[in-house]
Amino acid sequence: MKRFLALAPLLLPLAGATSIAAEGAPSAAPTAGAKATASTGPVDLNDPAGDDFGPGTYIYPTDAVYKPGSFDITRFQVVPVGDEVEFRVTVKSRIEDPWDSKAWGGNGFSVQMAFVFIDMDHKDGSGQTKGLPGLNVRFAPANAWEKVVVFSPQGQTRVNSEIGIKAADLKKDIIVPKITRAQGRTLIAVVGKDQLGGLPQGTWGYQVVSQSNEGFPDKTDLLTRKVNEFEGQHRFGGGSDYDNDPHAIDILAGKAKGAVEEVELQKKVLGAFKKGLEAPTQADLVELPMVYAGE
Repeated sequence: MKRFLALAPLLLPLAGATSIAAEGAPSAAPTAGAKATASTGPVDLNDPAGDDFGPGTYIYPTDAVYKPGSFDITRFQVVPVGDEVEFRVTVKSRIEDPWDSKAWGGNGFSVQMAFVFIDMDHKDGSGQTKGLPGLNVRFAPANAWEKVVVFSPQGQTRVNSEIGIKAADLKKDIIVPKITRAQGRTLIAVVGKDQLGGLPQGTWGYQVVSQSNEGFPDKTDLLTRKVNEFEGQHRFGGGSDYDNDPHAIDILAGKAKGAVEEVELQKKVLGAFKKGLEAPTQADLVELPMVYAGE
């Protein structure tokens, strides 16, 4: 059973890469609605505003730092820049640093966290079907992922340590960006093409999971914040007190065009978990889809 008492949002002062949050939108953004080419090129996907409620029931924690729209994905972009790739996740609310990340070696923001899962070959049974610890999700064999990019305000040292302890079996496929920063309403992860095994291809599929940074995570969770039955100062509500509900506040759904019907698709996907299980297995968790930008 999940812990009912929320821990304070204090963060450990571990060293890592730092960056500075700035106002305004990221530069060199691709045109909205752009599709990836058959080889490489920008990807620009959209998500409806106002669906930052998981399966339709999730409620933000009560503390004022969790401002409305903080976890509401509105846009996802993949932008190749030379030998690097920028992954960008934009949310509805301006990204802030209320817990002073610079004081603990962080990346210039405090509250948000995101994960970008990538299916590089779209082959049944190729890749990982397990989600990362703390998300309570999985992927169908046809949507298995080869790489996942972690957007965390925590420094690289802390993130790598947590991966080594809690996700050692997936470590080779987890990418900790060279740079993670915030700009306006956008989280930006800069990844070397060598980390991806090459520049993005138009056939790749993506899934983005919006979460919240947890400085004192559960022993099985990768720096993620839990969703409980009732909300608390630093706990999401509207879920379950057992680890069978998806800890995903927002995801991409459908064709990621930002269409109204994608809200209902998200509810359907994230609401398909088996309820009332005290000891859920991997098979009891929801299956997240991929969005293939070139299709």
